[in-house]
Amino acid sequence: MSSSRQGEDLPPELTIVMPCLDESETVGVCIDKAERWAASAGVAIEIVIADNGSSDGSRRIATEHGARVVDVPEKGYGSALMGGIAAARGHFVIMGDADDTYDFSNLSPFLDRLREGVELVVGNRFAGGLAPGAMPALNRYVGNPALTGVGRRLFRSPVHDFHCGLRGFARETIIGLDLRTTGMEFASEMIVKATLHGVRIAEVPTTLSPSARAHPPHLRPWRDGWRHLRFLFLYSPRWLFLYPGLLLMFAGVVVGAWLVPAPRTVAGVTFDVQTLLFAALAIVVGFQSVQFALLSKVFAISEGLLPEDPRLARMFRVITLETGLIAGCALVLAGAAGAAYAFVRWGAQGFGNLDPQRSLRVAIPSVTAIALGIQTVLGSFFLSILGLRRK
Repeated sequence: MSSSRQGEDLPPELTIVMPCLDESETVGVCIDKAERWAASAGVAIEIVIADNGSSDGSRRIATEHGARVVDVPEKGYGSALMGGIAAARGHFVIMGDADDTYDFSNLSPFLDRLREGVELVVGNRFAGGLAPGAMPALNRYVGNPALTGVGRRLFRSPVHDFHCGLRGFARETIIGLDLRTTGMEFASEMIVKATLHGVRIAEVPTTLSPSARAHPPHLRPWRDGWRHLRFLFLYSPRWLFLYPGLLLMFAGVVVGAWLVPAPRTVAGVTFDVQTLLFAALAIVVGFQSVQFALLSKVFAISEGLLPEDPRLARMFRVITLETGLIAGCALVLAGAAGAAYAFVRWGAQGFGNLDPQRSLRVAIPSVTAIALGIQTVLGSFFLSILGLRRK
């Protein structure tokens, strides 16, 4: 056993976790580099290889080089890492791929920041240096900057390289985040949840080298890029549902209010009840989107996917089941009153043919109000159910 390790009865300060799937060409090299660094730095470590179903001898090689192999049967990058983190004995964990692309011989910057009290330290490959051929041009100039930019914009994260796989953290802090994703989007989930929960985050420059293995990388740029982007938007219902919904509702209300009194002509183009109908559709769809944003946010909080939001707590002091039912019933009654008015006008004409340009100006707003009222009532009941789960 290397001098960099402690006895089995005492937990090491640091666990290095490497997810592994058929990395026989490089896993031993990565273990040796980490061992040499730990010995030179005087750090007590253990190395855990989270094996995700290797069939090329990676497990045997890892054991021969002194690492502890943990079987993780559930497939996926995130699954392998969660299995390795759960099995780690160290107070701190540094994770990195076993393909020899990350520099395990220089982990001191990560450990130094962790010892200072930082809870998540993320490597920045763009600040540290990308060796020629280490990252495809599409990933380097489009994929990583775009996805990182989206993550920083949506969640106000301080991280400039969302997908760097070399990162260190306090083990209990990351376990407390209850990470769920099993694929490559695990990297984004860790940063997003850490940001939302107020975890202390820092970056350190690191390098990326071309992999020395012969087989192609496990990363699939388009598939995994989409999974990252999908995750980022699903974790931010404001940008996916709330803001687009509010925009649709605003446009629908403005256009509808403009067209209800009479047709309008602009630059020789006449806008009439057909446009009014689409304005009503925008209001209904926008309202559904806003409502879904609220429901999905409450559900995510109740399931522990997102932290508690003080703004929601304040809002729920005003928006209750009772106020929702009152508002919904008021909208239904307003729509019913409009429908009754239209019916009376129709009766005054002997229930004969109607002029669509006049009748639809009453019918469309009335139907819209009824639809919004029913949605408000149903949404209020569902929100109340979710609120019970939150308690």
